[in-house]
Amino acid sequence: MVVRKEITFSELEQWFREHRVTEVECLVPDLTGVARGKILPREKFTEDRGMRLPEAVVAMGVTGEFPEEGPYYDVISPNDMDMHLRADPSTVRLVPWAVDPTAQIIHDCFDRDGKLVPFAPRSVLRRVCDLFAAEGWDPVVAPELEFYLVARNTDPDVPLKPPVGRSGRAETSRQAYSIDAVNEFDPLFEDVYDYCEKMELNVDTLIHEIGAGQMEINFFHAHPLGLADEVFFFKRTVREAALRHDMFATFMAKPIAGEPGSAMHVHQSVINKATGRNLFSNEDGSPSQEFYWYIGGLQRYIPAAMALFAPYVNSYRRLARFTAAPINIQWGIDNRTVGIRSPVAPPAARRVENRVIGADANPYVALAATLACGYLGVKNRIEPTPECKGDAYLGDYQLPRSLGEALALLRAETDLASVLGESFVTVYSEIKEIEYAEFMKVISPWEREHLLLHV
Repeated sequence: MVVRKEITFSELEQWFREHRVTEVECLVPDLTGVARGKILPREKFTEDRGMRLPEAVVAMGVTGEFPEEGPYYDVISPNDMDMHLRADPSTVRLVPWAVDPTAQIIHDCFDRDGKLVPFAPRSVLRRVCDLFAAEGWDPVVAPELEFYLVARNTDPDVPLKPPVGRSGRAETSRQAYSIDAVNEFDPLFEDVYDYCEKMELNVDTLIHEIGAGQMEINFFHAHPLGLADEVFFFKRTVREAALRHDMFATFMAKPIAGEPGSAMHVHQSVINKATGRNLFSNEDGSPSQEFYWYIGGLQRYIPAAMALFAPYVNSYRRLARFTAAPINIQWGIDNRTVGIRSPVAPPAARRVENRVIGADANPYVALAATLACGYLGVKNRIEPTPECKGDAYLGDYQLPRSLGEALALLRAETDLASVLGESFVTVYSEIKEIEYAEFMKVISPWEREHLLLHV
């Protein structure tokens, strides 16, 4: 595990000199998780730390569209006002694939009064972490991120296919946990690990998942904000590495019909900062009441948070029965069929795994939302249902089946809005409505195949 030295503003210039940096990528993650911002010469970055961007830059949909009217503009000024960006020096890293020595650094977004912009994804996660800190708690998370490698595809009307590996053949069957199937892409993953090492990303285990060309990368457990940054950086990294090997890497929740979807399972626990003890375990090693309340909070609020965990129309194709994805909010110990799993672990490492979140979710938003659910559970002392000890896939659907249904639940849940911020929920919901309207303009092949001559 890499332990990064915390870099301050006063040390940033020395870091630039040591790495001979000539350019700086000033990054801001938007609602989708796309890196927005500016690229500056190093000297310009050093001279001008007051960089600005229009506030709507972090509040646009995946299509780049904005609402034309409505509650969105009760939060965001129609005057297209500026945000003031402030670099977080602890996030500075090299861009390992750049020709000239280039640094990348994530910025936080502030208004002109010096307050965090409440609808910026990083602000939302900071807000939730601050609520934990006010209770004397330190949240700890560990994401497991799935993704697909696919052959280059420049025509969106053509279905995606697994890429050709070293053998000259593409995968045609499922190769869960196969070492040889991972080795098919050794040159790519050597680059990925090399890039991650140079960026000091704390990636752990790489495995081949169930789907053809589907992989999973695990991250070491750490504080949520730093890990959200690492997931953000990793997505950029693996997409860039794949392009250099003539393939695409995609974090779509369901990129290939007939194959399992991709998730971002998030393990989470809470440390009592005063005692250093895992809040989920009693002194005798038994599960604590807070452990059960945390699960109760996830059960109570996950349905309303689904628009944050499954943010696109495509996301709901993954959440189907018998597709290695949960369909309900049952919980169980060492049970991978449930939405909320507790792995077998010693008391100090007792944790809860949210298996509902898709790989397409914004890491800042997803971590903020799952922590918010657990936080509300503990604060409101919400008891969970009895543990599910059987096959949860045989149970009833308890999650929304579409983005429209999920958005209605999110808008109606005042408790979540109080933790995540009403401004954020308003902006996020309005943006997702725009994306859904854009999707509804497209006629799918299924409709042409089955409706054209039959209705």
